[in-house]
Amino acid sequence: MQMKKLAWGIGVAMGLMAAGPALAQTTMRISISVAQNSHQGVAIDTFAKEVEQRTGGRYKVQTFYNGSLGGERESIEAVQLGTQELAFSSSGPVPNFVPETKILDVPFLFRDKAHARAVLDGPIGNELLAKFDGKGFKALAWAENGFRHMTNSKRAINSPDDTKGLKIRTMENPVHIQAYKALGIITTPMAFPEVFTALQQGTVDGQENPLPVITSAKFDQVQKHLSLTGHVYSPCILVMNKASYDKLSAEDKTAFVQAAQAATKANRARVDQDDANGVAELRAKGMQVVENVDKAKFVATLTKTNADFEKQFGKANLDRIRNFQ
Repeated sequence: MQMKKLAWGIGVAMGLMAAGPALAQTTMRISISVAQNSHQGVAIDTFAKEVEQRTGGRYKVQTFYNGSLGGERESIEAVQLGTQELAFSSSGPVPNFVPETKILDVPFLFRDKAHARAVLDGPIGNELLAKFDGKGFKALAWAENGFRHMTNSKRAINSPDDTKGLKIRTMENPVHIQAYKALGIITTPMAFPEVFTALQQGTVDGQENPLPVITSAKFDQVQKHLSLTGHVYSPCILVMNKASYDKLSAEDKTAFVQAAQAATKANRARVDQDDANGVAELRAKGMQVVENVDKAKFVATLTKTNADFEKQFGKANLDRIRNFQ
């Protein structure tokens, strides 16, 4: 009997020891507004895998797609409030929380993706990441949406003359809205999960997004025309609730940051892939594509608006980005 009790006691102790790591595991949530099979889906899937590996399974990140936890603004609000630990978002609603990031959304600010990535990975990007700290966030890394292009169901867009009077869904971003109004667009701010239905029902004529978003969202089903305007570079940001981050050990903080950097690498690789294949894919699905858009005329039309942006952000700050090598 004593031997049985001893064996039972050892069994219980071993069971408790085995349960220890499971009991110690902390589960966090991260969300995106687009599909899992997308550049953003690749980012959060990579991040979740890397966090679990780098923390020895002590932290598990649950991934949510297609706006199932709300649109981008709602997700960022939830992270700020601490009701959700993590979010991966385009820059669309971010200036509503961290106004200093608005500068990145100025039209035709970046020469190409290599220029944009160099800015975000360098001192300018790091300075902007630090601005999140006082707003209830820890910004772990900049990632990418890509250069934004216009689609609509009415007509081909070759120049700004063709955008006048079009009702276009925009992100909830004050810089975008100001610029698009200057092009004669009737701006309709809307959360991303609502966009497909709005296009399908004709509530809006069109939208503007990078090729990776246009393809993953299947906008070819509800849009006829695509114009490669490349009018704004769209970053993404991976944010964490500041209080949740502050509770991590120094080692785990490093693990989360490194996981975010790995997510950015995977995300950018998928953007490159989608940019390379997107036009042919959308043409094959019936979209009419204008590749040679008159960008010089777009820039000229925005001259007065850009002068306003130089007053708002400081010409020196904009030139620092424009001239960054």
